[in-house]
Amino acid sequence: MAKYERFKKVYSQGAVNIVEIWVDSETGVNYVFHASGYAGGMSPLLGRDGKPVISPIVNS
Repeated sequence: MAKYERFKKVYSQGAVNIVEIWVDSETGVNYVFHASGYAGGMSPLLGRDGKPVISPIVNS
């Protein structure tokens, strides 16, 4: 049986200072994740208008 993964990583850069973008496959909301050393955090990715960036949801 296939494992359901709600969040999918769509972008990644860096090795020490990591920046990733994750998309919620149910809502389409994009999140930015930043990690440096042992610290890290995740937040909704906002557009120029201050609203969350939302990707189209593709049903597979």
